[in-house]
Amino acid sequence: QVQLVESGGGSVQAGGSLRLSCATSRWPYSSYCMGWFRQAPGKEREGVAVIDGDGGTEYAESAKGRFTISIDNAKNTLYLQMNSLKPEDTAMYYCAADGWDGTSWCRVVTTRDAFGFWGQGTQVTVSS
Repeated sequence: QVQLVESGGGSVQAGGSLRLSCATSRWPYSSYCMGWFRQAPGKEREGVAVIDGDGGTEYAESAKGRFTISIDNAKNTLYLQMNSLKPEDTAMYYCAADGWDGTSWCRVVTTRDAFGFWGQGTQVTVSS
């Protein structure tokens, strides 16, 4: 059973930074596609950033230049460094993961149904 546990959310003022972490349990696949999604009240869940087992990354337009996704394979932990936060970044942030076969499905626009494993979410609130 794969488990994902997020941490690092909180409340910050606009312009501040947060680093989200997603710790994973044992990983049964030879590779992975992992990502961060977010969902604001009344809105659809949207992809923020993804990373694949080859180290390829992709970001939503809203995250480019401000957020960085990374993974520490030794610690089995996924990160999302968020800088220059804006009030519109306020949302529940979720990490997601699944095995990756090297094909092109690992994209930031990939629908949530493609990911089989999800964390419980961590709240990020940015005040103006």
